[in-house]
Amino acid sequence: MPPPALTDFSRLAIHTMTNKPWTLAQCVDAYTAAGVPGITVWRNVLQDIGPQAAGRILRDSGLTVVSLARGGFFPAFEPSKRQAALDDNRLAIDEAAAIGAPLIVLVCGAVPGMSLFDARQQIRDAIGTLIPHAQATNVKLAIEPLHPMYAADRSAINTMAQARQVCEHLNSPWVGIAVDVYHTWWDGHLEKEIHLAAAANRLLAFHICDWRVNTRDLLNDRGLMGEGCINIREIRAWVQAAGFTGYNEVEIFSTDRWASDQSQYLDQIKDAYLSFA
Repeated sequence: MPPPALTDFSRLAIHTMTNKPWTLAQCVDAYTAAGVPGITVWRNVLQDIGPQAAGRILRDSGLTVVSLARGGFFPAFEPSKRQAALDDNRLAIDEAAAIGAPLIVLVCGAVPGMSLFDARQQIRDAIGTLIPHAQATNVKLAIEPLHPMYAADRSAINTMAQARQVCEHLNSPWVGIAVDVYHTWWDGHLEKEIHLAAAANRLLAFHICDWRVNTRDLLNDRGLMGEGCINIREIRAWVQAAGFTGYNEVEIFSTDRWASDQSQYLDQIKDAYLSFA
């Protein structure tokens, strides 16, 4: 029997990066008017107004702030750069607290020329260093495994199992995993790893979009749900069966979509969400 379709928008959240041309205020107004209850805020929309003003906008809106994106990018050959990354992640944690986000998503980073083993060790150590600050501000750290195509320069954490190993090593309730179907749909162990993460109370976020079969850009050509080859509904069913009760977060990087009418695009997101998510 196929997984059941979604029938309403009660668990829909949208990343502000999905509607990149809009300001935070524009996203908030549009999502509220469209009946979208959740929002994940990207740090770029905080730059002009600051986290305090952003927090007021979000609180007044009634939207649920699901998370802040993003922190991470920990590995570096130079100690000074590793320290700068820690400083920036502490700032990101503070920003998350200011806007009322319960967690920050970590794109962990990688460095061309550095072994994946060394990069993963630096990632693990850096996240461990951040745990006291995360606890003090009541903001969790969600490791997001990225597709192996990004292993050279964006993230040395490429599978759910690798993220789980970091979590198990750190053994902290403040560290968990964000599952993005774009990065993990190909993994034959995905269902098992989703259940392992949930059983350990480490399944913190769930992101959806689609993988275009003829991808034209490795970063900015993600598909709207139904435009690609990912069985999103099946993966969502695994996540729900594991006990996850959070939001289904639409996160789409698309140069084409960013160039389109964002209000029409939002309607298309809602239609695709019910049809394919």
